[in-house]
Amino acid sequence: MSETTTTTEQMQTETPPPQAWPTLRAHDARALIRFLVDVVGFTEVVVYGDGEQVDHAQLAWPLGGGIMLGSVRDSDIEPSATSPGSFGAYIVANDIDALHARVAAAGATVTRPPMDTDYGSREFAIKDPEDNRWTFGTYRGEPRPRVG
Repeated sequence: MSETTTTTEQMQTETPPPQAWPTLRAHDARALIRFLVDVVGFTEVVVYGDGEQVDHAQLAWPLGGGIMLGSVRDSDIEPSATSPGSFGAYIVANDIDALHARVAAAGATVTRPPMDTDYGSREFAIKDPEDNRWTFGTYRGEPRPRVG
């Protein structure tokens, strides 16, 4: 088997790197940013806005992807804008028990303690201060066929 064939076969069976770019709105976006950075472990990339208003924020997740968020606005008539507290996400993480210990010690509302699933993931769930739901787990998805 040639080196090229082996590399192609590996690309066809490896799971993709974690990626998530969901968007959400918050009543107190600056407090939510602090929670997600200081407690959960996101990295603040950029925050635009004046005073308490956040027009756009981007937070990166250490394993890839991230989230974008902003303050809820009275003029939010965009059909894709989410209401505060209506967001939910599954985020891939490596050390679930350490992450759980950190968020629990910081006082996060744990809605499901760490557990092993029947599909091979170790995961737990929390609510953030805006009442959004976050599940953190080791499941990276099934391998995808290579396209093209």
